Amino acid sequence: MPLLRSNTADKFIVDRRKPHRNSDVARAVRKTRDRLSQQVGNLDFDRELLKLHARAMVGGATAVPLLVLAIAATGLFAGMGKEIGVWALFTLICYTIVAFMARRVERTEASELNPLQTRRDFLIGHSLCGLGWAWFAWLGCPACQVDQFPVIKAMVLLVAMGATAIMASSLGGALLATFAIPVAVYAYAGARLWMPVETIMVGLLVAALPFFAYVARHLNRSSLMLLSFRSEKDALIAEVETAKSMSDEARRRAEDANLAKSRFLASMSHELRTPLNAILGFSEVMANEVLGPMSNPTYRDYAHDVHESGQHLLDLINEILDLSRIEAGRYQLNEEPVILLTVVEDCCHMMELKARNKDIRVVQDFETTLPRLFADERAVRQITLNLLSNAIKFTASGGEIRVRVGWTAGGGQYISVRDNGPGIPEEEIPVVLSAFGQGSIAIKSAEQGTGLGLPIVQGLLAMHGGEFELHSKLREGTEAIAIFPLSRVMEELPALPTKAVVARRR
Repeated sequence: MPLLRSNTADKFIVDRRKPHRNSDVARAVRKTRDRLSQQVGNLDFDRELLKLHARAMVGGATAVPLLVLAIAATGLFAGMGKEIGVWALFTLICYTIVAFMARRVERTEASELNPLQTRRDFLIGHSLCGLGWAWFAWLGCPACQVDQFPVIKAMVLLVAMGATAIMASSLGGALLATFAIPVAVYAYAGARLWMPVETIMVGLLVAALPFFAYVARHLNRSSLMLLSFRSEKDALIAEVETAKSMSDEARRRAEDANLAKSRFLASMSHELRTPLNAILGFSEVMANEVLGPMSNPTYRDYAHDVHESGQHLLDLINEILDLSRIEAGRYQLNEEPVILLTVVEDCCHMMELKARNKDIRVVQDFETTLPRLFADERAVRQITLNLLSNAIKFTASGGEIRVRVGWTAGGGQYISVRDNGPGIPEEEIPVVLSAFGQGSIAIKSAEQGTGLGLPIVQGLLAMHGGEFELHSKLREGTEAIAIFPLSRVMEELPALPTKAVVARRR
């Protein structure tokens, strides 16, 4: 099972359970959204639309010229003469000019484009292409033996109009600049003949031009909306990255400050303990009246109070220094082969008197034989004593504490201390596992502690590569389990053969 750790704010710089929000970042995000919603006159969007139009024209540079070549080949085959060839050459030159212009715009950085000049150049190029289509709309074929030649011209213009509406949708007005004159020329030519079929085709072309313009405008709006979403996404990502970098920097500084604090406390061991030893020694001498009796018994009581307070302060300082050394990485493990059963049994004997004073029974449930454990004996003793001390502290008179030592399922070894005390609410377990954290039952208890016992147990087990588990239910008790991994268990070597066995083998 995973190692339980605290998620409270005293252990981590950022408490992820609370929705903290940076007001400056939120304000910048709202400003970005407001700016992006104003699409009219946005030069960045105009440049991006021009780039999209350039890419579309380069990508479809062969579509319309192939159509022109097919029309020219068909006209020559039908007997239109050189006029259709001259028209095809002029139209191909116009589309080539637009293609080279689009290639130049595509290779130019968007920030270096002049939107007004580039848009004007494109519209002029499309107008030249429109002159070519107007020429085609004016062409006649007296020698062509084709009765419905105006209908064929109208169908060709419709196909070219649809292709231009799709390719040039990113440039507003490109469709009208290209086909307004051709439609007008076709309508004028059809009005001269005033034939029913030509009239129908003129009406069809006149109706098709605004329809394709409507389609092109909607495609343009879709492109604009896509650019808006992409720009908003990029802006929001930039804001999030900025906020993340600021948060990481603040977290790094806080961790450096926390590490400096831990190193400071770890280096203050001698400076803090020296005056406390003097206080404890002199107060004990005064309380026991070693140098002579005190005339006022109140002074003797005061000396006892000073000694007890100094002892409590020394225990607190020892725990703080141990935790600080663990967090600062300065706790050195003195690893050696340790018999876990022996260490836990000694700790149970040490806490036996304290348990008897509260009429608490300590039951030992150990495995018969366990191999040695490669660990720090002092750390193992501290782990066991902290768990036993907590169990005795929060178990009522007449209760029972069961201490177990044995194998884990993965081949490691564990220490389990289970009591039948009041238990811990499930939501308070992360608080209890944090530094200086105490549950509601511990706060109401008369024997209040420092809240550093379990964090020290977690730190020492983590240094051994182990895990700590805490299971508790209200009014049923608590079980604390310290697990040492398989890598810490030492294998027993086989016994050496005796002389008689060697002689028998020979």
